[in-house]
Amino acid sequence: MLNYFSTLGYALLTLLGVITVIFLLFTILPGDPAQMMLGQNESKEQLEIVNKKYGFDQSIATQYRYYLNDLSPISFHSTNVDDFSYYDPQKYSGISLFTIGETKTVFKYPYLRESFQKNGKKVSDVIKETLPNTAVLAVSAILIAIFLGIGMGIISALTKDRWPDKLIQFVSTIGMSVPSFFSAIIFAWLFGYLLHEYTNLNMTGSLYEVDDFGEGIYIQWKNLLLPAIVLGVRPLAVVTQLMRNSLLEVMSQDYIRTAKAKGLSLLQIIRKHALKNALNPVVTAISGWFASMLAGAVFVEYIFGWNGLGKEIVDALNTSDLPIIMGAVIIIASLFILINIFVDSIYRWLDPRIRT
Repeated sequence: MLNYFSTLGYALLTLLGVITVIFLLFTILPGDPAQMMLGQNESKEQLEIVNKKYGFDQSIATQYRYYLNDLSPISFHSTNVDDFSYYDPQKYSGISLFTIGETKTVFKYPYLRESFQKNGKKVSDVIKETLPNTAVLAVSAILIAIFLGIGMGIISALTKDRWPDKLIQFVSTIGMSVPSFFSAIIFAWLFGYLLHEYTNLNMTGSLYEVDDFGEGIYIQWKNLLLPAIVLGVRPLAVVTQLMRNSLLEVMSQDYIRTAKAKGLSLLQIIRKHALKNALNPVVTAISGWFASMLAGAVFVEYIFGWNGLGKEIVDALNTSDLPIIMGAVIIIASLFILINIFVDSIYRWLDPRIRT
C-alpha cells in the first residue's frame, strides 16, 4: 500500500512540474496574449478589458496561482463579481462546498481556460472533440504493433539464423530507421494516390466525414487504415526485436530445459512458461510507445488530415492559440503518468518478485 501512495505522490509532483514549466514557458514568450486574441482589430479599451478578464495585467506569480487554482479539482474563488477569481458556474461547472467570508471553496473539473481563436470556446471542449480520434488512432496502431510484433518476434526467435529470422530482422530494421512523417508521405502517395483504384483508400481523411449532400456525419473506417499502419510501424519493429531477444534469453534458462526434459511440446513451453516471462521488456516498450503515440501522432495526423489532438496542436501553434497548446500538453502529460502507473501494476502481475 505504501508503494502505491509513493507512486501517486511522485505522479502528482511530476504533473506539477510539467504544469509549472508549461506555464512559465508560454508566459515569458514575446507578444501580448490580449493582442493574440483580438488580432488586428484591437483598441486600447479592448486590450484593457481582455487583460482584466483573463488576469494578464497581474504579476506572473499571481497568474501562476490563478492557473493552479483553475486546474485544481478543489479551488478557492472570490464571491466578488469584479474579482478575476470570481466563481462563474457556467465557466467552472463545479459544486460549491462551503463559503468563508468572501472565499468560496469549490469542487470542480479542471478548467483549462478558453481558446484565443475559437470565439472563446473552452479548451476542454476542443480536447473532448479531438482526443477520442487520437485515442482511436493510437490504440489501433499499438494493437497492430502488439499482435504482429509479438508474433513476428516469436517466429524470429524460433527460426534463429534461418531465412525467416533474417527477413524479419531486415524488415524490422527498416521499420525502426524510417521516420513516421516520411513513411506517412510514402504510404499516402502509394496507396492513396497511385493504387487508389485498387485499394479504394484516400490520401487524407478523418474518422468522421460529412456525406456529399451534407445530411449527416458517418464513420469512415477505411481512413483509419493507413495512419494506423504508419503510426504502428516503428513500435512494431521495436516490439519484434525485443520479443525475439527476450524469448531467446528465456528459452536458455534452466527451468525451460527442465520443461523440455519432462516431455512438454514447444508450444506448451512457450505458452505456459516462456511467453509470460519474456513479456516484461515488451510491456515496457509498449507502454512508452503508446504514451508517445498520443503526443507524437502530430505529423501522421497532419499529413493524413486526421482530426485528432496532434493536428489541433499544429493548428494552435500556427495561430498562437496558447491555451489550447498548454491544455493539450497537460492532458498528454497526465496520460503519460496514468499509463506509467497502469504499467507498474502490470509489472506486479507479470513478476510477483516485484511485490516483495
